[in-house]
Amino acid sequence: MRLLLGLIGALAVLALTSAAHAQVGFDRRGGDYTSFTIRNGDPEQCAARCERDGRCRAWSFSYPRTAATAATCWLKNKVTPRNEDTCCISGVRGAGIVEPRTGPVEFSIDRLGGDYRDFDIAPDANGDACKAACEADNKCRAWTYARPGYVSVSPRCYLKEKVTAPRPKPCCISGVVR
Repeated sequence: MRLLLGLIGALAVLALTSAAHAQVGFDRRGGDYTSFTIRNGDPEQCAARCERDGRCRAWSFSYPRTAATAATCWLKNKVTPRNEDTCCISGVRGAGIVEPRTGPVEFSIDRLGGDYRDFDIAPDANGDACKAACEADNKCRAWTYARPGYVSVSPRCYLKEKVTAPRPKPCCISGVVR
């Protein structure tokens, strides 16, 4: 019986812990009491600001959508329901940003250089279309998807003929295919 109760307790803690991370691809609408721009476009600064502000219960970070629109952090005085939206990352106070790790896809990583082709592409929370373009081209060894507003108004896909070093940068999603 103790073993069963211990197992149930451990599962409850695991469920609470997994929910305590920021959600990439979700917005929390409403409850805003302040907002501000994040010049370097890094959502970690939004989460950190919420941690330091006693009124903050939740936050949403909006990626820049155009060159004229800056990345914005919205601090909230209540935890509102999350809504699926590729514009944003949201979280509750106490939640760190944990971007999804889905195999060879590298979130918040730029692989600068080695480009032989680049093009506008549809907005995509995971860079799947850019990755698929690289996989379909035998010359392509790596790729980088630049979110809209960081490099240009539209999202861009960069196909690379060589694998370059990964650099942490919130603008991008990258990967190596061969």
